[in-house]
Amino acid sequence: MRTSRWKTLLALLFGLSLVAAACSGDEADDAVDAGTDAVEDAADDADDAVDGDGDGDEEDEAPEDEGDEDAMADGDLAGTTVSVFGPESSDEEAGAMQDALDVFAEETGIDIQYTGARDAADQINAQASGGNPPDIFIFPQPGKLAEFAREEFILPLPDDLVATSNENWPEDWNNFGVVDGTQYGVPNKADLKSLVWYQPSRFEELGYEVPSTFDEFAELVGTAVTDGNTPLCVGIESGPATGWTFTDWTEDMVLRFAGADTYDQWVNHEIPFNDEAVVTQMQAVIDLWNTPGAVFAAGGSIAATPFGDNGQPLVDGDCLMHRQASFFAAFIPEGTAFADGSEGAIDVFYFPSNEGQPVLVAGTQAGAFRDAPEVWAVMEYFSSPEYADARQEAQTARKDGGLSGFLSVANGADPSLYQPLETSFLDIMANSDVARFDASDQMPADVGAGTFWTEGTAAVNGDKSVDEAATAIEESWPEG
Repeated sequence: MRTSRWKTLLALLFGLSLVAAACSGDEADDAVDAGTDAVEDAADDADDAVDGDGDGDEEDEAPEDEGDEDAMADGDLAGTTVSVFGPESSDEEAGAMQDALDVFAEETGIDIQYTGARDAADQINAQASGGNPPDIFIFPQPGKLAEFAREEFILPLPDDLVATSNENWPEDWNNFGVVDGTQYGVPNKADLKSLVWYQPSRFEELGYEVPSTFDEFAELVGTAVTDGNTPLCVGIESGPATGWTFTDWTEDMVLRFAGADTYDQWVNHEIPFNDEAVVTQMQAVIDLWNTPGAVFAAGGSIAATPFGDNGQPLVDGDCLMHRQASFFAAFIPEGTAFADGSEGAIDVFYFPSNEGQPVLVAGTQAGAFRDAPEVWAVMEYFSSPEYADARQEAQTARKDGGLSGFLSVANGADPSLYQPLETSFLDIMANSDVARFDASDQMPADVGAGTFWTEGTAAVNGDKSVDEAATAIEESWPEG
C-alpha cells in the first residue's frame, strides 16, 4: 500500500545524504547537485509555499511544479507530526480514520493523530481565528472551506498535489475544493443523497416496479395512494437543524428539473434564491407531500417527525419508500437484512430523473493550515485509493462486519471491500452524468444552515407560502 512511491522517495533522500557524507567541501556540493536539485532546493521550496496573501513577494508565491515535488519529498519524514481534526467522532468513524492514518504512519514514520468532535465546525472557527488550528481539518461543508480559503486560514494545494488529487478522484469531486479558481481541498469521503429506500419484496407483492423516471415515480406515488397504500415516509425534525431534509429534496429537484448550470448559479447567488426555477421545485416538493394519503409521518406531522424515525415504519410497511442519503442505513432497525433478496430486506433505487442521471452528494474535504512536507504527504494520502481501502476495511471491522457508513469514489479503490448495498451506492455515483454537492452546505451559513432550514420548515407547516419563504431566504443572503 503506497509503499513503492514513499520508500523510493525516502531511499533516494537517504542515498543522497550518504553520498554527501562521503565527500567533503565542494565535492559534497557537487554530489548533491549531480544527484538532484530537489534536495538542494527543498528547504527553499518549503519556505516558498503559498501563504495566499497575494502580495507578490517571492517568499509568498505559490510553489512551482518542481518546488511542489521537492517540498513533498523534503527529508526523512520519520519523527515529524501531523494533527488532524474533524467532525467524525464516533468510535467507529473516528477510530477507523485513525486506523487508516496509522497505516500511512507506519510506512512513513509520521506521527499522525486524529481528533474528532461533533461541534468541530464551531471549534475550528475559534482555533483558526486564535492562531491555533490543527495541521489539517476535515471540512464537511465546501462553504466553510471556501470561507477559510478567502480568509487565508488554509493554504492552496501545491501543484503536484492538485494533479494527484485530480488523478485520484473524479473532476466534479475535486471541484468541490476549488475556491475562486484555486484548489484548497482534497476529497476523502463521499455520501450519496439521491436514493430511495424500499422493500423489494413489498413491491413484488403489490405488483409495483421500480420507477426509472421521475414521472414514473410520481405516478407510482399516485397509484399507491389509489390502492390504499402510503407511498412515502417523511420527517424533517432534527433539533436546531430541523428542515434540512426539505432542503435535500428541493436540491435534488432543482438539479433534475432546472439543470446543473442553474443549480450552480443558485448556489453562487448568481440568480436570486427566489428565482422561479427554485420556487417551482420547492412548491413541487410540498405539493407532493401534501397529496392526501401520500405521507406517513410517525411524529404526527412532517415537521414533528425526526428524520431518523423513518426506518422502523419502512420496515413495518407503514410506507413504501423513503428518500434519504446513503447514511440512512444507520437508522434501519438492527437485524434488518440489506439487499440480499430475502423477505423484508431493505434495498435502494436511484431517485430518478426524467433526463440523464444527476446525483446530489455530500462528503468531506481535507484542508491544510500548515505548509510542511509531512502535511502535504498526509493530504495526498487522504485523496488516495489506499486511504479509501484502509478506511473501509477498518470501519467495516469496527461495525462488526455490518454496513460501514463510509464511501469513497477514489479511482482505483477496491470495490470488493464493500457489501452489495454499498456497491449499489458506488454504481449509482459511477454511472452519474453529473454530481453536485448539497447546495445548503455550499451557501453562506446564515442561509444554508439558517434561513433555508427555518423558512423551509415554515413553508412545510403552511405558516408561509413558498413565495414568502423563498423571498425571506433571499433577503437573508449576506451582502458582498
